[in-house]
Amino acid sequence: MALMEQFRKQGDFLFRYRSFFPIPFFLAGLALHAYQQYNIITDIPEYYYAICFAVGLVGLYVRVLIIGYVPKGTSGRNTKEQIANTLNTDGMYSIVRHPLYVGNFLMWLGIAMITANVWFIVIFALAYWLYYERIMYAEEAFLREKFGQTYLDWAEKTPAFIPCYKKWQSPNSYFSAKNALRREYTGLFNMVVVFFIFHFIQSAVKSNFDFTYQGIPEKVWYGILILAVIFYFTVRFLHKKTKLLEVQGR
Repeated sequence: MALMEQFRKQGDFLFRYRSFFPIPFFLAGLALHAYQQYNIITDIPEYYYAICFAVGLVGLYVRVLIIGYVPKGTSGRNTKEQIANTLNTDGMYSIVRHPLYVGNFLMWLGIAMITANVWFIVIFALAYWLYYERIMYAEEAFLREKFGQTYLDWAEKTPAFIPCYKKWQSPNSYFSAKNALRREYTGLFNMVVVFFIFHFIQSAVKSNFDFTYQGIPEKVWYGILILAVIFYFTVRFLHKKTKLLEVQGR
């Protein structure tokens, strides 16, 4: 099999299972974090947690900016096959060809940073690139076949992964907060839960597993978790049981 076909086949396979990519890194990062806390007593300051969380939120914000503008049939969470009813070239897609994967990277980078382990962060970044390089290749091959010269003209002037903000073009459509909320509420909830788990482990070790101890940071994270749970189930109910979050054409 020629290398091009091999890359395409690998990319299509990885595309179908891309939602599972964070799981092994989450488990590995959690194990490393627990080991460092229990054996090395790495006291990660609260401001560092805030920085990591901010990095993750930036990634989520990037995804929200994309999802809020794109039309139906593009930039979705489909896993069975590539789907693109139209070619997105404005908004975030005017400065980078794969903005959703940039957003994903920042979200997961924020989580990897919690370990405060340089080697783990570097390994995560390299693994992410190797994994998504194949997926991006498969997606671009699909778009090239479907949109031909239109795609080639856009791809020639738009970087693949590192944004070029000088190329920004305002979106042609309006921003739909409902669409962004409907499609991204799960990501916010998952991120809050992961950060809470990491912080809970450090607090447990720091207090010698005295779960009656509740300092201000612990109370803050419990509060954030409770708000996230309420937010998640509220939006999920609206999404699954009502039509309030439906937007025509989105």
